[in-house]
Amino acid sequence: MATLPLFPLGTVLMPGARLPLQIFEPRYVQLLKDLLDGQDERLPVFGVIAIREGFEVGDDGVRALHPVGCGALLVQAAALEGERFLAVSEGTDRFRLDAIDESAGTPYTTARITWLPEPDGDVPAITVLAARLRAELTAFAAATGAEPELPTEDRSLAYAVPDTVSLDVADRQRLLASSDTESRLRLGIRLVRREREFASALGAVGRAPIPPFSLN
Repeated sequence: MATLPLFPLGTVLMPGARLPLQIFEPRYVQLLKDLLDGQDERLPVFGVIAIREGFEVGDDGVRALHPVGCGALLVQAAALEGERFLAVSEGTDRFRLDAIDESAGTPYTTARITWLPEPDGDVPAITVLAARLRAELTAFAAATGAEPELPTEDRSLAYAVPDTVSLDVADRQRLLASSDTESRLRLGIRLVRREREFASALGAVGRAPIPPFSLN
């Protein structure tokens, strides 16, 4: 078990994905400063976890969190006017939220977490499933006129589905929380096919949105 500062958001961060954040709430400004101050001793990693009930902004905004989140490595930070900062992070490993660390004494939420492994599942099936998902994503992208850069690693492919297909938080969370690569690939195929069927029925295909800056 480890401790990790948390940044609850109304979205789901995937391993390998980049997340821009505009930070202005005092507690998260302090989180950013603590990460920068301690980077000589440890990597500036915090946890991004999706809000299940509540809102990003406000002292009493967050009422419940999803049980699985993603580590975020701070890769860039810049000061804006006033006490505002622009930060860019990159998803690293998944973690399970075990408990809130009430003794941490930090203005932001600090949690006790367990880093999750990345089991493969049925290894022979993974190559076949990854090829199917890659074909589905390529076809969906062609329909939207997009040119996605799909990961070459089979393990990372399902995490990249939201980069091409617009998914809500619940579907993104299901991908993140899948128990192994095989299960995640199967789910990714179902989600992409579902969206293609929706698009066909409506006579149009929606583009995956560009992730906005979070106003936390």
